[in-house]
Amino acid sequence: MSAPAPASTRALAPEPGGGALLLRILPPGLYAGRARMMLERGVLVYRRIWLIILSGFFEPLFYLFALGTGLGALVGGVASAGDAPIGYAQFIAPGLLAASAMNGAVYDATYNIFHKLKYGKVYDAVLATPLGPVDIALGEITWSLMRGGLYAAGFLVVMLAMGLIGSAWALLALPAALLIALGFAAVGMAATTFMRSWQDFELVQLAILPMFLFATTFYPLSVYPAEVRWLVQCLPLYHGVELMRSLTIGTVGWGLLWHALYFLVMAAIGLAIASRRLARLLLR
Repeated sequence: MSAPAPASTRALAPEPGGGALLLRILPPGLYAGRARMMLERGVLVYRRIWLIILSGFFEPLFYLFALGTGLGALVGGVASAGDAPIGYAQFIAPGLLAASAMNGAVYDATYNIFHKLKYGKVYDAVLATPLGPVDIALGEITWSLMRGGLYAAGFLVVMLAMGLIGSAWALLALPAALLIALGFAAVGMAATTFMRSWQDFELVQLAILPMFLFATTFYPLSVYPAEVRWLVQCLPLYHGVELMRSLTIGTVGWGLLWHALYFLVMAAIGLAIASRRLARLLLR
């Protein structure tokens, strides 16, 4: 029996009902319209180690209890975009909600994907099937945003139980969390394709920790000097925090569309880079 042709040279037929446009745009071998297979693999792998996924939910929860409840008793009210100050716990909870979505997406799109790419050789095996690099990128990014969305959903339940949601607009917080996770997952996967060893992950922490601390998660933008505010407003997590805070407090305006657009552009750029890098690394 002759060996199957490489994925980069096979002509792939689209699945009914989806992927036809991308199949017409992308060269044969890059996209087969079967990214869902990567999602199925993720479900099969994690169904016996679900505690690993659950563990990432607790870090922002500890911050909420320690700072929102403990420090919040000393801080008192915090000025918001609304008419009256709000409690400190209610102020930081949306920021921690955005951080939950970011953490779930980033850690899955960096550490796990790096292991699959460099050591597990999972993607080499995947490319022996009809799937292409774009399928891998789409599937893994979608799995990462689902993990980020799972963290955010659990955190929203805690916020509701603690009475930290003050508006019906909070119904849109979960879709917004998925959007945040999508942006971070795409950029995280793109960055992972450039990493050479586990030591490079120190750069991930170098990016994540300052965002978590300074992107208005724990205090408003007004506390910064004017010349620093523009830098803070460039941070991706800042847009996620502002989006979540506006929805959960109820200060909704047209400016939220800018925050949402930021993550859509972020996701598109990340997906494009990740797909090209995977094709270069795996099909060379």
